[in-house]
Formats: sequence, structure tokens, C-alpha cells
Amino acid sequence: MSFKNITVTEFKNKIENEADAVILDVRSEAELEEGSIPNHVMIDFMQPEFANKVAELAKDKTYLIYCRSGNRSGKTCAMMAQMGFSKLYNLEGGIMAWNALQ
Repeated sequence: MSFKNITVTEFKNKIENEADAVILDVRSEAELEEGSIPNHVMIDFMQPEFANKVAELAKDKTYLIYCRSGNRSGKTCAMMAQMGFSKLYNLEGGIMAWNALQ
């Protein structure tokens, strides 16, 4: 597998310990009401230009990716792996799991 599904605890550890990590939120603007992870970059998975925007990201960074439940972020990880990104982590359960542990 070219990306790893990780728990909220592992996700938090990566945020704290990986200086070059990019937190990527692939939800829509409307979903921000459910909360978000600080310092995230937002690229809406449902937008037509999504793949083009992702392709512009630096391939050498670590990406911590989340959505509402982990589905869209998982698809994003798979797509990014095909584009040549190698350090990809998907938050299992998405922002719902994150919020449950706050």
C-alpha cells in the first residue's frame, strides 16, 4: 500500500513530530462548521480542479490528509500515490473521529 491509514493519536503525533508535514483537508467549505484541524490547507475533493491543485503540491513533504469520515481522504491518498507522492497518511474516521477525542 502506498499510503497508511492512521488513528487520531498517530495523526496528532505526526503533526507534533514532523516539521514538514502538511495537513490537508479535502472537505468542502460548508463542512468547516464541523470543526477542523489547526493549520490545515484546504482543497475541496468535489471541485473539478482538485487533481490540478494537488499536482501543484511539493512531492517531498509528508501529507496528513483528512475529510469528514476518511473516505474522500483515502481516495485522495490513493490518487496522490499514483502522482508520485510517497509520505501519505489518511486519518481513520476523519474529523468525526478527531472531534470525538477532543
